[in-house]
Amino acid sequence: MKLLRYGAPGAEKPGLLDAEGRVRDLSGVVTDIGGAALLPDSIERLRALDPESLPLVEGAPQEGLRLGACVGGIGKFVCIGLNYADHAEEAGMPIPEEPIIFNKWTSAICGPNDPIQIPRDSVKTDWEVELGVVIGKPGVYIDEVDAMDHVAGFCVVNDVSEREFQIERAGSWDKGKGCDTFGPTGPWLVTPDEVADVDALDMWLDVDGERQQAGSTATLIFKVPHLISYCSRFMSLQPGDVISTGTPPGVGMGQKPPRYLKGGEVVTLGIAGLGAQRSEVLPAL
Repeated sequence: MKLLRYGAPGAEKPGLLDAEGRVRDLSGVVTDIGGAALLPDSIERLRALDPESLPLVEGAPQEGLRLGACVGGIGKFVCIGLNYADHAEEAGMPIPEEPIIFNKWTSAICGPNDPIQIPRDSVKTDWEVELGVVIGKPGVYIDEVDAMDHVAGFCVVNDVSEREFQIERAGSWDKGKGCDTFGPTGPWLVTPDEVADVDALDMWLDVDGERQQAGSTATLIFKVPHLISYCSRFMSLQPGDVISTGTPPGVGMGQKPPRYLKGGEVVTLGIAGLGAQRSEVLPAL
Protein backbone atom coordinates (compact mmCIF):
# COMPACT_ATOMS: atom_id res chain seq x y z
CA MET A 1 0.00 0.00 0.00
CA LYS A 2 1.24 3.47 -0.94
CA LEU A 3 -0.08 6.34 1.17
CA LEU A 4 0.39 9.98 0.28
CA ARG A 5 -0.73 13.54 0.88
CA TYR A 6 -1.88 15.75 -1.98
CA GLY A 7 -2.88 19.35 -2.51
CA ALA A 8 -1.61 22.85 -1.81
CA PRO A 9 1.09 23.42 0.82
CA GLY A 10 -0.48 23.50 4.27
CA ALA A 11 -3.78 22.13 2.99
CA GLU A 12 -2.81 18.61 1.97
CA LYS A 13 -5.37 15.81 2.06
CA PRO A 14 -4.73 12.12 2.71
CA GLY A 15 -4.68 9.79 -0.24
CA LEU A 16 -3.82 6.35 -1.52
CA LEU A 17 -2.14 5.38 -4.78
CA ASP A 18 -4.18 2.75 -6.61
CA ALA A 19 -2.88 -0.02 -8.86
CA GLU A 20 -3.13 2.23 -11.92
CA GLY A 21 -1.05 4.98 -10.33
CA ARG A 22 -4.05 7.23 -9.65
CA VAL A 23 -4.73 9.00 -6.37
CA ARG A 24 -7.76 8.00 -4.31
CA ASP A 25 -9.05 10.34 -1.62
CA LEU A 26 -8.94 9.09 1.98
CA SER A 27 -10.47 12.19 3.57
CA GLY A 28 -13.59 10.28 4.51
CA VAL A 29 -11.56 7.67 6.33
CA VAL A 30 -8.66 9.49 8.06
CA THR A 31 -7.89 13.16 8.64
CA ASP A 32 -4.23 12.87 7.61
CA ILE A 33 -1.44 10.40 6.90
CA GLY A 34 0.23 10.83 10.27
CA GLY A 35 -0.16 10.28 13.99
CA ALA A 36 -2.90 7.83 14.93
CA ALA A 37 -3.58 7.00 11.28
CA LEU A 38 -0.24 5.16 11.25
CA LEU A 39 -0.97 2.90 14.20
CA PRO A 40 -1.00 -0.79 13.22
CA ASP A 41 -4.79 -1.16 13.55
CA SER A 42 -5.38 1.91 11.40
CA ILE A 43 -2.98 0.69 8.72
CA GLU A 44 -4.85 -2.61 8.64
CA ARG A 45 -8.17 -0.79 8.21
CA LEU A 46 -6.74 1.19 5.31
CA ARG A 47 -5.36 -1.96 3.73
CA ALA A 48 -8.80 -3.57 3.90
CA LEU A 49 -10.38 -0.80 1.82
CA ASP A 50 -11.25 -1.34 -1.82
CA PRO A 51 -9.45 1.52 -3.62
CA GLU A 52 -12.15 1.51 -6.30
CA SER A 53 -14.66 2.53 -3.63
CA LEU A 54 -12.73 5.71 -2.83
CA PRO A 55 -13.21 9.01 -4.69
CA LEU A 56 -10.81 9.43 -7.60
CA VAL A 57 -8.68 12.58 -7.39
CA GLU A 58 -8.21 14.52 -10.59
CA GLY A 59 -4.69 14.94 -11.93
CA ALA A 60 -1.57 12.81 -12.18
CA PRO A 61 0.55 12.67 -9.01
CA GLN A 62 3.82 14.65 -9.25
CA GLU A 63 2.67 16.14 -12.54
CA GLY A 64 -0.52 18.18 -12.44
CA LEU A 65 -1.25 17.09 -8.89
CA ARG A 66 1.14 18.35 -6.21
CA LEU A 67 2.16 15.93 -3.46
CA GLY A 68 3.16 17.08 0.00
CA ALA A 69 5.47 15.22 2.35
CA CYS A 70 4.05 11.71 2.67
CA VAL A 71 3.72 12.03 6.46
CA GLY A 72 1.82 14.89 8.08
CA GLY A 73 2.57 16.41 11.47
CA ILE A 74 5.96 14.74 11.85
CA GLY A 75 6.94 15.03 15.49
CA LYS A 76 10.61 14.05 15.21
CA PHE A 77 12.83 13.97 12.14
CA VAL A 78 15.77 11.91 13.37
CA CYS A 79 18.77 11.40 11.09
CA ILE A 80 21.73 9.03 11.14
CA GLY A 81 25.17 10.20 10.00
CA LEU A 82 27.94 8.25 8.28
CA ASN A 83 25.89 5.07 8.10
CA TYR A 84 27.36 3.74 4.84
CA ALA A 85 30.94 2.48 4.97
CA ASP A 86 31.74 3.83 1.50
CA HIS A 87 30.30 7.27 2.37
CA ALA A 88 32.38 7.44 5.58
CA GLU A 89 35.43 6.66 3.45
CA GLU A 90 34.71 9.46 0.95
CA ALA A 91 34.16 11.88 3.84
CA GLY A 92 37.53 10.90 5.30
CA MET A 93 35.95 9.86 8.58
CA PRO A 94 36.23 6.60 10.54
CA ILE A 95 33.35 4.14 10.56
CA PRO A 96 31.29 4.97 13.67
CA GLU A 97 31.30 2.52 16.55
CA GLU A 98 27.64 3.33 17.18
CA PRO A 99 25.04 5.34 15.26
CA ILE A 100 25.56 9.10 14.98
CA ILE A 101 22.25 10.86 15.66
CA PHE A 102 21.32 14.38 14.61
CA ASN A 103 18.04 16.10 13.83
CA LYS A 104 16.35 18.03 11.10
CA TRP A 105 13.93 20.70 12.25
CA THR A 106 10.41 19.85 11.14
CA SER A 107 10.21 23.21 9.33
CA ALA A 108 12.66 21.70 6.81
CA ILE A 109 10.06 19.20 5.61
CA CYS A 110 8.55 19.73 2.17
CA GLY A 111 7.05 17.80 -0.71
CA PRO A 112 9.01 15.55 -3.07
CA ASN A 113 8.78 17.99 -5.97
CA ASP A 114 8.91 21.26 -4.06
CA PRO A 115 11.87 23.59 -4.76
CA ILE A 116 15.02 23.44 -2.64
CA GLN A 117 15.90 26.92 -1.40
CA ILE A 118 19.60 27.56 -0.88
CA PRO A 119 19.84 29.56 2.36
CA ARG A 120 21.39 32.99 2.69
CA ASP A 121 25.22 32.94 2.97
CA SER A 122 25.38 29.32 1.85
CA VAL A 123 28.50 28.25 -0.04
CA LYS A 124 28.29 24.45 0.30
CA THR A 125 24.73 23.18 -0.18
CA ASP A 126 24.84 19.44 -0.83
CA TRP A 127 22.53 16.49 -1.56
CA GLU A 128 21.95 13.09 0.09
CA VAL A 129 19.50 10.40 -1.04
CA GLU A 130 18.33 8.42 2.00
CA LEU A 131 15.91 5.72 3.08
CA GLY A 132 13.33 7.07 5.52
CA VAL A 133 11.70 4.82 8.12
CA VAL A 134 8.26 5.94 9.35
CA ILE A 135 7.24 4.84 12.83
CA GLY A 136 3.72 3.45 13.34
CA LYS A 137 3.66 1.67 16.68
CA PRO A 138 4.98 3.79 19.56
CA GLY A 139 7.68 2.51 21.85
CA VAL A 140 10.71 3.13 24.04
CA TYR A 141 13.60 0.75 24.81
CA ILE A 142 12.49 -1.36 21.85
CA ASP A 143 14.18 -4.74 21.48
CA GLU A 144 15.90 -5.10 18.13
CA VAL A 145 14.04 -8.35 17.45
CA ASP A 146 10.74 -6.47 17.74
CA ALA A 147 11.81 -3.30 15.94
CA MET A 148 10.17 -3.95 12.57
CA ASP A 149 6.79 -4.28 14.29
CA HIS A 150 7.05 -0.54 14.95
CA VAL A 151 7.42 0.41 11.25
CA ALA A 152 4.45 1.88 9.39
CA GLY A 153 6.39 2.23 6.16
CA PHE A 154 9.36 3.49 4.20
CA CYS A 155 9.94 6.54 2.01
CA VAL A 156 12.52 8.54 0.09
CA VAL A 157 14.26 11.44 1.86
CA ASN A 158 16.70 14.00 0.46
CA ASP A 159 18.86 15.01 3.42
CA VAL A 160 19.87 18.36 1.91
CA SER A 161 22.86 19.71 3.85
CA GLU A 162 24.86 22.93 4.06
CA ARG A 163 28.37 21.64 4.77
CA GLU A 164 29.92 24.88 5.98
CA PHE A 165 27.08 25.40 8.45
CA GLN A 166 27.28 21.72 9.43
CA ILE A 167 31.03 21.20 9.85
CA GLU A 168 32.96 24.46 9.81
CA ARG A 169 30.82 26.63 12.05
CA ALA A 170 30.57 26.26 15.82
CA GLY A 171 27.97 23.92 17.30
CA SER A 172 26.30 20.70 16.21
CA TRP A 173 25.55 19.34 12.74
CA ASP A 174 21.92 20.36 13.14
CA LYS A 175 22.16 23.92 11.89
CA GLY A 176 23.55 22.71 8.54
CA LYS A 177 20.80 20.13 8.21
CA GLY A 178 17.55 21.84 9.12
CA CYS A 179 17.24 24.88 6.86
CA ASP A 180 13.82 25.40 5.27
CA THR A 181 13.20 22.99 2.32
CA PHE A 182 16.13 20.76 3.40
CA GLY A 183 13.83 17.76 3.96
CA PRO A 184 11.95 16.70 0.81
CA THR A 185 10.05 13.57 1.89
CA GLY A 186 8.05 11.17 -0.25
CA PRO A 187 6.42 10.84 -2.76
CA TRP A 188 4.64 8.15 -0.77
CA LEU A 189 4.84 6.04 2.33
CA VAL A 190 5.20 2.42 1.23
CA THR A 191 4.02 -0.15 3.77
CA PRO A 192 6.47 -2.94 4.67
CA ASP A 193 4.47 -5.65 2.91
CA GLU A 194 5.36 -4.02 -0.42
CA VAL A 195 9.10 -3.85 0.33
CA ALA A 196 10.61 -7.25 -0.44
CA ASP A 197 13.99 -6.65 1.23
CA VAL A 198 14.76 -3.34 2.93
CA ASP A 199 18.43 -4.40 3.02
CA ALA A 200 18.71 -4.58 -0.77
CA LEU A 201 17.17 -1.39 -2.18
CA ASP A 202 18.99 0.40 -4.99
CA MET A 203 19.33 4.18 -4.50
CA TRP A 204 20.30 6.92 -6.92
CA LEU A 205 20.58 10.71 -7.26
CA ASP A 206 21.22 12.89 -10.33
CA VAL A 207 22.04 16.57 -10.66
CA ASP A 208 20.98 17.98 -14.03
CA GLY A 209 20.71 14.45 -15.37
CA GLU A 210 24.23 13.44 -14.32
CA ARG A 211 24.46 10.50 -11.93
CA GLN A 212 26.06 11.50 -8.62
CA GLN A 213 24.97 8.77 -6.21
CA ALA A 214 24.40 5.09 -6.97
CA GLY A 215 24.24 2.83 -3.96
CA SER A 216 22.24 0.26 -2.07
CA THR A 217 20.90 -0.19 1.42
CA ALA A 218 22.94 -3.40 1.39
CA THR A 219 25.95 -1.34 2.54
CA LEU A 220 24.26 0.19 5.56
CA ILE A 221 26.53 -0.11 8.60
CA PHE A 222 23.67 -0.12 11.12
CA LYS A 223 20.54 -1.78 9.74
CA VAL A 224 16.99 -0.56 10.23
CA PRO A 225 16.07 -2.77 13.25
CA HIS A 226 19.23 -1.71 15.07
CA LEU A 227 18.59 1.97 14.36
CA ILE A 228 15.04 1.80 15.70
CA SER A 229 16.17 -0.01 18.84
CA TYR A 230 19.13 2.34 19.32
CA CYS A 231 17.14 5.56 18.88
CA SER A 232 14.48 4.31 21.29
CA ARG A 233 17.08 4.24 24.07
CA PHE A 234 17.29 8.02 23.97
CA MET A 235 13.73 9.04 23.07
CA SER A 236 10.31 7.49 22.82
CA LEU A 237 9.33 6.88 19.21
CA GLN A 238 5.83 8.00 18.26
CA PRO A 239 3.56 7.38 15.26
CA GLY A 240 4.68 9.61 12.42
CA ASP A 241 8.26 10.06 13.59
CA VAL A 242 10.76 9.63 10.75
CA ILE A 243 14.24 8.15 10.95
CA SER A 244 16.42 8.98 7.94
CA THR A 245 19.04 6.27 7.79
CA GLY A 246 22.09 7.78 6.03
CA THR A 247 23.39 8.19 2.50
CA PRO A 248 25.65 6.23 0.13
CA PRO A 249 28.72 7.80 -1.52
CA GLY A 250 28.55 10.45 -4.22
CA VAL A 251 27.70 13.55 -2.22
CA GLY A 252 29.16 16.82 -3.44
CA MET A 253 31.44 17.19 -0.42
CA GLY A 254 33.22 13.92 -1.26
CA GLN A 255 34.04 14.76 -4.88
CA LYS A 256 37.43 16.01 -6.06
CA PRO A 257 37.09 18.91 -6.35
CA PRO A 258 33.94 19.24 -4.20
CA ARG A 259 30.76 20.13 -6.07
CA TYR A 260 27.92 22.07 -4.50
CA LEU A 261 24.53 23.42 -5.55
CA LYS A 262 24.45 27.05 -6.64
CA GLY A 263 20.88 27.43 -7.86
CA GLY A 264 19.29 26.63 -11.18
CA GLU A 265 19.99 22.90 -10.99
CA VAL A 266 17.42 20.11 -10.99
CA VAL A 267 17.98 17.31 -8.47
CA THR A 268 16.26 13.98 -9.10
CA LEU A 269 16.54 10.97 -6.82
CA GLY A 270 14.82 7.75 -5.91
CA ILE A 271 14.88 4.36 -4.22
CA ALA A 272 13.71 1.14 -5.87
CA GLY A 273 10.05 0.53 -5.09
CA LEU A 274 9.66 3.74 -3.08
CA GLY A 275 9.31 6.32 -5.84
CA ALA A 276 11.30 9.34 -6.98
CA GLN A 277 11.67 13.05 -6.32
CA ARG A 278 12.41 16.01 -8.60
CA SER A 279 13.36 19.38 -7.11
CA GLU A 280 14.44 22.60 -8.73
CA VAL A 281 17.16 24.42 -6.78
CA LEU A 282 16.60 28.12 -6.10
CA PRO A 283 19.56 30.51 -5.68
CA ALA A 284 20.45 31.81 -2.25
CA LEU A 285 18.10 34.38 -0.73
